[in-house]
Amino acid sequence: MNSKPTYLSREGESSLRQELDDLVNVRRAEVAARIHDAKQHGDLSENAEYEEAKNEQAFVEGRIQTLEAMLKTAVIIENSGSDHAALGSTVVVESLDGAETFSIVGSAEARPADGKISNESPVGRALLGRTAGDRITVRLPNGTDVTYTITKIS
Repeated sequence: MNSKPTYLSREGESSLRQELDDLVNVRRAEVAARIHDAKQHGDLSENAEYEEAKNEQAFVEGRIQTLEAMLKTAVIIENSGSDHAALGSTVVVESLDGAETFSIVGSAEARPADGKISNESPVGRALLGRTAGDRITVRLPNGTDVTYTITKIS
């Protein structure tokens, strides 16, 4: 089994625990009831409701296993207050496109559209360990290079 740490903020850990609780205590029972009801309709080989419910059950059980594994290996990240960019840091950068703010989080919490980038992403990796005033050039997945100047780390 994968023992790679899952880096999470306190909010991220709480969110995953809530999702797990909902899956275990609500969704699992709902899916079981749907399977039971679908079985009442006779021939299971041609029962679309039964197949759909079984597929949903597989998804729910798989997600439960994934969340349990992530929480088992969770490492809570705190903003260190350092002048170096690290997990948990919020970094303001300037580029030709203007100012952008990135929060460096673990891959489980990454939401680039919300400014939360993974420490494993190209930009996240390039920012780690840097300080305000540093200039970095990052090759994006689409093959273009972007140059950022770090203006603030908090």
